[in-house]
Amino acid sequence: MTPSPTPSRLAVVRYDTPDFEVLKSGDHVLCAVTGKTIPLEALNYWSVELQEAYVSAAQMTQRWLETR
Repeated sequence: MTPSPTPSRLAVVRYDTPDFEVLKSGDHVLCAVTGKTIPLEALNYWSVELQEAYVSAAQMTQRWLETR
């Protein structure tokens, strides 16, 4: 019998500088631009001002340009 996959849970995060704080336990967040899943251990890009996460620097830059 194969083990069942561990269910993923969306975390609630407060984005700060230089780190983020997990307010509600989970294993991932969603990119505000693409909607892609970002594992917390791979989360490197976010906006403190907008309180959003991004999957890459390109999406972070895209969102910054959209909001300026």
